[in-house]
Amino acid sequence: MVCGGFACSRSCLCALNLLYTLVSLLLIGIAAWGIGFGLISSLRVVGVVIAVGIFLFLIALVGLIGAVKHHQVLLFFYMIILLLVFIIQFSVSCACLALNQEQQGQLLEVGWNNTASARDDIQRSLNCCGFRSFNPNDTCLASCLKNSHYCSLCAPIIEEYAGEVLRFVGGIGLFFSFTEILGVWLTYRYRNQKDPRANPSAFL
Repeated sequence: MVCGGFACSRSCLCALNLLYTLVSLLLIGIAAWGIGFGLISSLRVVGVVIAVGIFLFLIALVGLIGAVKHHQVLLFFYMIILLLVFIIQFSVSCACLALNQEQQGQLLEVGWNNTASARDDIQRSLNCCGFRSFNPNDTCLASCLKNSHYCSLCAPIIEEYAGEVLRFVGGIGLFFSFTEILGVWLTYRYRNQKDPRANPSAFL
């Protein structure tokens, strides 16, 4: 049977959703591992990562069940949700790739000021204190402050890697965006194909 056939479309759709399932479990596992080993103390960050993982897992489950059963309603909702996710993810990925150095600095500073627990993790991991300035009355968990009473600022260290991280995140996001639009196309085509095992007089 050619790859445009019913069985091939179903196999491709199942494989794509198995990939999404693995990615979702990986996200949940990384978040649990990070908080379990004390690498991340920010419950907000962990909660967001786990929520994204669960959401992706549920989407993949709907797509997988819809593909196996050729369920018209599930496939329709799966296609709509995947299209919305594609639009959001594609926009975010393009924004990550388009940010210049000044915009990156502003974004990092906003994030720094709004996440106290993540800020503590960063200071401890990078061995720095403060973003662009450090107030001695502020709390800093970096070992340099205890050992030498002098610490480098965190902004130069973070900004050195921020561009690479954003390009990496943007590239990964674009890759998955194209797999999502591929999933929408496969679902649309598969949904309108006739199941050869079904009753010939049945509608699709």
